[in-house]
Formats: sequence, structure tokens, C-alpha cells
Amino acid sequence: MSEVLSYRELDVWKHSRILVKRIYQITRDFPKDEQFGLTNQLRRAVVSVPSNIAEGCGRNHAKDSIQFFFIARGSLYEVETQVIVSFDLDYLSQADLDSTLDQIIKCKKILNGFINYYQSETNNQQPTTVNEILEQYGNNNTI
Repeated sequence: MSEVLSYRELDVWKHSRILVKRIYQITRDFPKDEQFGLTNQLRRAVVSVPSNIAEGCGRNHAKDSIQFFFIARGSLYEVETQVIVSFDLDYLSQADLDSTLDQIIKCKKILNGFINYYQSETNNQQPTTVNEILEQYGNNNTI
């Protein structure tokens, strides 16, 4: 039996952290009057993505875990919408919009793949614990 994979080793968690950094970088240049508006909302939503992935991995029951992964996915859609609104308000250039949306799309694809894998493993009833599923995921994917 191999060592259990930590959420910190998951590509989905790593890529979501890259997105967090990207959102913090682009929101630095938002107008000061957005500090407690769109800036705060975007930052909170994007931090929710890796946080919910981590929390899902820390749960004891697969049903609880999957719910947190779905919340992370919902937060990605929220971030995507807020980034587009930021562009609509002329807070972002086309280049910033495109590069940020590319990172969001990458995160959504990886997260959807992880969710699909996780669901298939829990539907098969083997392995049955979160740690066993993470272990299997680590054995089947390069990190």
C-alpha cells in the first residue's frame, strides 16, 4: 500500500492556488471604491476554491467530500462571472481577461475530472474512505 496522497499534492488544488494569485494580482489595480465591493467579492470567491477542495479532502464521508468539491466548482463559476463583469466595467484589459479566463477554464477542467473520478470511485464502493480514494487517485494520475 502506498502513502496516502495529501490534498496539497493534487493538481486541482495547485492550479486553484495559481488562480488565487492571479486574481489578487489583477484586483490590485481595481478602483479604490471597489475595495469592499467587487475586489473583496472576487478575492473571497477565489480563495473559496482551494479552501473547499482542502476541506472536502478532510471530511470522513465521501458524500460530505463531494459536496465541498461541488462548492469549489460553484465558486469557480462565480469567479468567472465576476471577472467578466470586471472587464465589462473596464477594470481589466482584454489580455488580462483572456489569461484569467484561461486559468479558470483549466481549473474547471481539472476539478471536473477530479469530481468525476471521485464519484466513480465512491459509486463503485471501492475504495470507501476519502483517504483510500485520494490514494487511488494519486496512483492513477501524475501530480
